[in-house]
Amino acid sequence: MKTSETTRPRRRIVGSLFGTQSLASAAIIASATVLTIVATDLTGNPSLAGVPSAVIQLSMAIFALIWGSLWDRLGRRNGLTAALLLGLAGAGLAAAGTELGLVWAFFLGIVGFGAMRAGTLMSRFVAAEVSAPDVRGRAISIVVWAGTVGAILGPLLVAPSSAWAASVGLNELTGPILVAVPLIGLSSIVTFIGLRPEPSKLARLVEKENPRPEIAQEGTRSISQLIRLPGVYVAVITVALAQAVMVMLMGITALYMRDLGHSLGDISIVFAAHTLGMFAFAPVSGALSDRLGRGPVMIAGSLIIILSGFVAPASSTVAVAVVGLFLLGLGWSFAFVAGSALLSDQLTQAERSKTQGANDMLIGLASGLGSLASGVIYAGIGYWAVGLLGAVLMGVGFAFSTWWTLRYRAPQPAAAD
Repeated sequence: MKTSETTRPRRRIVGSLFGTQSLASAAIIASATVLTIVATDLTGNPSLAGVPSAVIQLSMAIFALIWGSLWDRLGRRNGLTAALLLGLAGAGLAAAGTELGLVWAFFLGIVGFGAMRAGTLMSRFVAAEVSAPDVRGRAISIVVWAGTVGAILGPLLVAPSSAWAASVGLNELTGPILVAVPLIGLSSIVTFIGLRPEPSKLARLVEKENPRPEIAQEGTRSISQLIRLPGVYVAVITVALAQAVMVMLMGITALYMRDLGHSLGDISIVFAAHTLGMFAFAPVSGALSDRLGRGPVMIAGSLIIILSGFVAPASSTVAVAVVGLFLLGLGWSFAFVAGSALLSDQLTQAERSKTQGANDMLIGLASGLGSLASGVIYAGIGYWAVGLLGAVLMGVGFAFSTWWTLRYRAPQPAAAD
């Protein structure tokens, strides 16, 4: 198969992943806006506000490992569809738990969100494996960029869905969770129809067209061998810390703002700014990581996240929260896209699913621990301490990214697609 013949199906697959991610991210963002508030109301304990995010992240960790093992057998198309269907069931159960005051149903539903999020997060690697190395960063960024749709649509759905729920006699907090059901259902249809041919088969053809003798000659390596490679562990550490700090600070901000007396409308504006920072500039992150190399972009992302940890708690105004959370999202975009591309660079097609699943498991574990800590630290010390902890943790990512860039980085030339 010639390069021109692989380009067309690649574009179709990446385009379908863009649609899937757009709808799923809108569903998650709309629901996430109220999850900390629901948990506090259901339990009556504000120190448990970080638990919903922690449950999502920990279930993401478990299901990332599951999907990493199953996707080679099920295929990427069937595997991602299965993840979305679990999310669909979870949204319905979480909405029922919110409405009926059932704590167990609410948290079990959130597990479904985590299972879906693990699948949609891994979909960036599907885009990477069907793309040539010199455009891999941009392929990942297109899938991440899809979150822009969610960043705009998700927060916009919060107020009207809350008003609708109240108008029909439901808890106003049920609306933003219930609206996820049709969005996730549509995303599963887009995935099942659009991911043709099976991406893993196309990936093998792309790999034949872009041989890498320095990797291929070693054969299929175990995870224990791969994790000792500097490019692998630096990518994993940087992305895991960026995700953990982002989830930790973002998740507690809604409760912090409500405690200050801000409305759901104010909170949704801040979340919109944050998610726009995460997703809208993803194409810039991808283009820079292909042109300048993965390392410099990871360094820039780490520094921006550190800055956000100091800006977000600097004032109680909505304007400062908007700036701080926007910077948090932008730094995450740079670190996440470049780090994901760096990890994919190190792997053969046969190594990708299991290794990327293990990588996302570690991301979920780190994020879950960060979420649990954020609620405890916020309740015991305050919001400023959450921001400071985030800055300190991301300083570790900055150190690793800088070390790898100075010692191991090779130029990454850009190529026209």
